Amino acid sequence: MAIRAVLWDIDDTLFDYTSADRAGMQGHLAAEGLADRFPTVDRALGRWREITDLNWDRFAAGETDFQGQRRDRVRMFLGAELSDAEADAWFERYIVHFESAWSLFPDSLAVLDGLAADYRQAVLSNSSIRNQDRKLRVLGVRDHFEAVLCAAELGVAKPDAAAFHAACDALALDPGEVAYVGNEPDIDAGGAVAAGLAGVWLDRGGIGGRPELVRITDLGQLPGLLRGDTRFGALSAIG
Repeated sequence: MAIRAVLWDIDDTLFDYTSADRAGMQGHLAAEGLADRFPTVDRALGRWREITDLNWDRFAAGETDFQGQRRDRVRMFLGAELSDAEADAWFERYIVHFESAWSLFPDSLAVLDGLAADYRQAVLSNSSIRNQDRKLRVLGVRDHFEAVLCAAELGVAKPDAAAFHAACDALALDPGEVAYVGNEPDIDAGGAVAAGLAGVWLDRGGIGGRPELVRITDLGQLPGLLRGDTRFGALSAIG
């Protein structure tokens, strides 16, 4: 079955989330008078990511809503009992610093443009439409995508097959006609394959070690991989 559409992850795939996250945390700590609370910005960021992962798992399990996981992240990070309004305000101040550092990866726009003539494109993200639709518009690439689907609104998150199938349904395509591209080997490529899609792991760091997954190390490799097709069998060791 020929691939007719590319379904994209956003953060750390098209958008350099990690760099923006670090710059945003550094600026926010300084503005909040918290720079001395952690020995380094990387230590603070490591704690923030640990808390984010913990609370995202709670959200994915239905134990809290999207705004609730944000508030709990702030409370845990500060070790303080804050009202909802106080936690929301703190997070919004952080977002200002985070957004000031937003950028696409250098290879993102070229591949989106290069695939546009031959493949339909959409997004499936483990975030909220409020966040990701705005992000794509600020970055100037929203018009590349027919649909943007997010876990907060779907009520199910990657790697659950239902999330991938919802995106395929939005495109009115069979899972076998869709390739999913993302930076997480298990959540993205592995989850996509388990759901019947063609999964592509974007291994920007050159980690390797997952021979069962189709792997690329740069988005510039993606068009050739897709056009070679044959379910990527002959090209699975790219990178």
